[in-house]
Order: sequence, then structure tokens, then C-alpha cells
Amino acid sequence: MKISDKERIKKIIHTWTSLKKQLAEHNITRELLLDDEFSQWAVTTPLYNIGEQVYMLTSDFKKKYPAIPWSVVSGLRHRLIHDYDGINWSIIADVIFDEMDDFIASVEKLTD
Repeated sequence: MKISDKERIKKIIHTWTSLKKQLAEHNITRELLLDDEFSQWAVTTPLYNIGEQVYMLTSDFKKKYPAIPWSVVSGLRHRLIHDYDGINWSIIADVIFDEMDDFIASVEKLTD
């Protein structure tokens, strides 16, 4: 069964919403994420799930919205999966605490 782009966008939003809820419930801060391996593991799966959904969006869909950083998000997924030992957790913390809300706000507009 082929998943539509709109369904993938909804999954991206849902995964981010769930991750933010877990961050709050478990008091995972930027500082904790930098030093705590369990917190790092906790954020990795949702981030690569988001990246995988972005990667699987059709090229036509992504071309309609060139201002959205699709390749950055899918690239993050590739880094998390294929270069886990080389992850710079400072960058991941910036993504989670500074950048993802803006990305999600951009893709939420696509669900209308």
C-alpha cells in the first residue's frame, strides 16, 4: 500500500508532537541531551522516523515547496543511521530545541 504525501506529512507532525511530549514529561533538556546516552537514544528513533518520512515524500511534492529544508531533514536521518558514532549531539540539540518547531510549522501548513 502506497502512503500519500499528505499521510506522510501527518506522520511527521504526529511523531514530532509525540517527541516533544516525551521531552517535557521526562525533563529532557538541551544539557541532558548532550551528556545522557539514554536521552540520546530516546530522541534518535523519532528523528530518523521523521527523516524517513521526509525522504519518502515524492519529488514532485517536495519541489512544490522548495523553501522547506527537505534535504536537511532527510540528511539528518541518514547521519543518525549511518554515522551514529560520529553524531555531534550539539547539532542534534540545536535541531530539537531551536529548529524543529519551525520546520513542523512549515509542514503543518501543507495539511490544509
